[in-house]
Amino acid sequence: MSRVNDVPRGTDGTSFEVLVIGGGIIGLAVAWRTAQRGLRVALVDPVPGGGAVQVAAGMLAPVTELQYGEEPLLRLGMASNERYAAFAAELSELTGLATGYRATGTLAVALDADDKAELSELHTFHQRLGLESSWLTGREARRLEPMLAPGVRGGLLVSGDHQVDGRRLAAALVRAGELGGVLTHRAEAVELLVEGDRARGVRLSTGERLFADQVVLAAGPHSHRLPGLPPGVLPAIRPVKGQILRLRIPSAYAPFLSRNVRAVVRGGHLYLVPRADGELVVGATTEEQGYDTTVTAGGVYELLRDAHELIPGITELPLVETSAGLRPGSPDNAPLLGPTALPGLVAATGHYRNGVLLTPVTGDLLAEYLGTGELPALATPFSPDRFAARSQP
Repeated sequence: MSRVNDVPRGTDGTSFEVLVIGGGIIGLAVAWRTAQRGLRVALVDPVPGGGAVQVAAGMLAPVTELQYGEEPLLRLGMASNERYAAFAAELSELTGLATGYRATGTLAVALDADDKAELSELHTFHQRLGLESSWLTGREARRLEPMLAPGVRGGLLVSGDHQVDGRRLAAALVRAGELGGVLTHRAEAVELLVEGDRARGVRLSTGERLFADQVVLAAGPHSHRLPGLPPGVLPAIRPVKGQILRLRIPSAYAPFLSRNVRAVVRGGHLYLVPRADGELVVGATTEEQGYDTTVTAGGVYELLRDAHELIPGITELPLVETSAGLRPGSPDNAPLLGPTALPGLVAATGHYRNGVLLTPVTGDLLAEYLGTGELPALATPFSPDRFAARSQP
């Protein structure tokens, strides 16, 4: 399908079939997969491969992240997780770059009686949905991961939850886009161009204008703030701050952890993700602090305190990095996928805590829509118009 001739050509503009605004991993995946369909694709971002993925732990955990009432999101996450091994292998074969994908599994543990009861209820919920998870006693959990605190009361082993290195994944997606013919403009999108009640393109910080038949908005928590976007087309995508720590596991301590470990400590979600190269990622805080990305002493303290309660030996490891990023949260914390109320404008944003997990499936679903005009059934529960529907009397 080629519709580039339908797009008005400005005297200072270049026309494409698809223009992606935002070069985080979601935008990169959409651009790459769409270009593979033979469409002429451009991507706009000052620093492609940046954004929240640079501070993401990279857990692929559709089952252990599951919350009650999120079954459609579970199906989307599991579909993406099932694609990940092939997705990562394809990227590595194409680019020669590793993604850090590892089929490690995840162990969720309980530190007290209340946590154990909650984890047991989650296990029952998993069984009701036909999901694979195994209940472990505290002793069995410690046998799997000897570094766990002696007081661990029980655990839930989910062998199908894995991990990927977000920074490596981003670098591979940038390179894949380059090799696949995506034309990247390393500039800021400063205005959405709307003509005749239709999205037509974007004006860049350089003054250049780009036109396209279809514009994909994948700018994370900045998506709804793009100047020129008509009111009401997108709900507010709020920034949710997350601080994480990166530690180094000396060879004398290896193996420290053999799989992802997570727990609820003092009401907050804590996870530890061990990399094959000896890095250990500890995260993450969840803070509604606007667009602030300051690393705070309090955030670092809370993560280390809670991690020490779960894994006492962690305080012996070198702390090599602290960082903070912004997750894009929609009003219901589920992504916005597909055409918006503004013709020509397509959303790929609002992935909240699941951006890394949902990268393969988002790329596939949006590329299918952009290439055929038909939104796949897997994406329909996440249509941007669901918020407009709720506001009707």
